[in-house]
Amino acid sequence: MNSGSLDAPIALLLSGGLDSCILLGHLLEQGRWVQPFYVRSDLVWQREELAAVGGFLQAVDSTRLRDLVILDLPLRDLYGDHWSVTGRDVPEATTPDNAVYLPGRNVLLVVKTAVWCQLHGIGELALGVLRSNPFADATDAFFDDFESALARAAGNRVHIVRPFAGLDKRQVMALGKRLPLDLTFSCISPAGGIHCGICNKCAERIAAFRLIDVDDPTEYAAGQVGMK
Repeated sequence: MNSGSLDAPIALLLSGGLDSCILLGHLLEQGRWVQPFYVRSDLVWQREELAAVGGFLQAVDSTRLRDLVILDLPLRDLYGDHWSVTGRDVPEATTPDNAVYLPGRNVLLVVKTAVWCQLHGIGELALGVLRSNPFADATDAFFDDFESALARAAGNRVHIVRPFAGLDKRQVMALGKRLPLDLTFSCISPAGGIHCGICNKCAERIAAFRLIDVDDPTEYAAGQVGMK
C-alpha cells in the first residue's frame, strides 16, 4: 500500500469521514508528507463535515502534515432539488448503497484538486476508496482513463492512488483503531450539528464500529437506531 517517494508530498482528498481520515493517519504513519484538501460544495452536511476535518487535522498534528487547502466547487446550480442540496427525503438506514450516489461526484472532486496538484508540482493524489465501493466512478478503469485525460490536458501526470482499494471496511477500521475516530463525521442529514442516527451513512458508521468490536463514540441525535 506504499507508493511514491517518502520525500515527495502526496495530496489527499479529506472528507472528514472514517475512510479518508484513517487514510490520512496511514499515510503519516508511512512517513509521507501529506497535503490535505477539502472541497466545499454547499451540500447539507458541509458545515459539520468541514468542522470535523479541522478537528481531526488538529488532533493528528504532524510535522509532515501541510496546511489544509480548501477549494470551492458549489453544486447547487447542478444538483438543483437533489436531496443532498435540499435535505429533503435523505436516504434512510435501510436504503441500498446506490441511494446515496451523487452524480459525477468523483469527477467533480478529483478534477479541481488534481489541477491544483498539477499547478503546484504534486504528483500523487490519494483517495479513500475501498474495495466495497459499488459505483462505476470508483473503478480502476475510471481512474486510469481520468488520469490519462488530465495528463493530456495539462502535460504532467498526477497519479490517482487508492491505497485502500484492496481492503474492506473491517480492515480499514482496524488500521484506524488508534486514531481519534470520534472526531470524524459521516452523516448526510445532520441534526443540531451532530449525526442524525437514522440516515444511510449513519447506519454504515454504526456498522463499521461493530465490525471491529469497538464502542462507537459517536453522539447520534436519534441514538444508534440505524444498522446496515
